[in-house]
Amino acid sequence: MFKGLGQLGDMAKMMKAAQDMQERMARLQDDLGRIVVTGEAGAGLVTASASARGELTGLSIDPSILVASEKVMVEDLILAAIKDAQARARTRAEQEQRRLLTEMGLPADMPLPPV
Repeated sequence: MFKGLGQLGDMAKMMKAAQDMQERMARLQDDLGRIVVTGEAGAGLVTASASARGELTGLSIDPSILVASEKVMVEDLILAAIKDAQARARTRAEQEQRRLLTEMGLPADMPLPPV
């Protein structure tokens, strides 16, 4: 009599699942903004902090290397520390995405839009 009503129920489940995933991804984005990772260079002489989104949040330079004759080395260390922090941020974001996908019963390597 009401052929196809089962399909409507399936569609409602799919829509709910899509909405749930969208909400969880939004929460993940918020969480990534609060997670801080630290990169370093020169055995810790320069450290850079970034959110797991890759946004630089801090930079620390050991004053012992702030010598005019070492300007190029200091610049290189700063860049290296920032790149290390950004790489760690990407890694952490990927870990958090895999965790979320696994919790949702989806394949951990399912491609998602970049964070």
